[in-house]
Amino acid sequence: MTFRVVRQPSANRTRCPYRVIEQGSDREIGWISQYLDYQSLRRLADRTLENYAYALLHFLRWWESVHHTDAIAKEALTESTLLDYVRFQSSQQPEVTGGTINQRVATVDHALRIVFPDAPGQIAPGFQQTYWQRAPMGIGRPRLALSRLRVKTPKRTISPLSVDEVARFWSSFRTSRDLAIVGLMLLQGLRSQEVLDLNRDDLLLAETQVRVRGKGNKTRFLPLAPEAAQLLDHYLRLERPTTSANALFVSLKGPARGARMTPAGLRSLFRHHRRTTGVKTANPHRFRHTFASDMIRAGVSLPALMQLMGHAQIQTTLVYMQITPLEVYQQYARAVVQLIRPVPVTPT
Repeated sequence: MTFRVVRQPSANRTRCPYRVIEQGSDREIGWISQYLDYQSLRRLADRTLENYAYALLHFLRWWESVHHTDAIAKEALTESTLLDYVRFQSSQQPEVTGGTINQRVATVDHALRIVFPDAPGQIAPGFQQTYWQRAPMGIGRPRLALSRLRVKTPKRTISPLSVDEVARFWSSFRTSRDLAIVGLMLLQGLRSQEVLDLNRDDLLLAETQVRVRGKGNKTRFLPLAPEAAQLLDHYLRLERPTTSANALFVSLKGPARGARMTPAGLRSLFRHHRRTTGVKTANPHRFRHTFASDMIRAGVSLPALMQLMGHAQIQTTLVYMQITPLEVYQQYARAVVQLIRPVPVTPT
């Protein structure tokens, strides 16, 4: 059987717009719809719900290939179900990254716990760790808990674009809209989806601020760099079509002129300029990494950078604290020069 993810219009916020259906019959996969509706009730962003749907679709296809049915019953789930799923992903070509495996397994594990609460827990020695879990509100003794099944992932390293790469990529743009989009990523550190979600009234140019809706529908206000404000002003005055749409970045030509720019359109834009300039690593998130690395080098504190980036946990921001050997030497030399304590004199 063939399954796919579809998006259906839904005026009811308690119903998830995404569904996993069987091709041909349009039959919904009940347990997946139940879980997605549960997550929609939590008011998660549509992009997050879409990611959950595709993760569960991948698991469903594996389950059907092994059990020859898309139906999942509590009795069919065993303690090694997710371990078998990990083993399948690890054997795929091209190789699946550890982060992708962990993301899929976490989504499936949570879904199975919600929909089948009486199913056996997953036990995989070597993939899980025991830890002490604090009691709610700190009342009572901590108890032993078992972590979720995870594979080891390599330490994440951040590779920002060089000054030359930014200059080459930047010089290939010809429209004020495209320059403003890249400017918001490079000068403000916005995610690509955050840029696409911006509305005209999110720009507070008089206060040099921009309102950004980030992950989890969390809103933050960011100061606008003078260069970013100028790019946006040029786009609004000289290039943005007159339209009733509230979207900030819209298509400039063709049948979709005046409609909100789509993720596919943004990917196509960056793909074209990567070919034109030869800067193969220039993607929206790499510009965000470049912004964060520049802020760290400029002396911005971690809590401030955390707010600028829209991170929920400071551990995510700590990834950008990468010090090169040259920087270690320079900081050491400055510290030696500023020594307060005199060097002890050895008596003769």
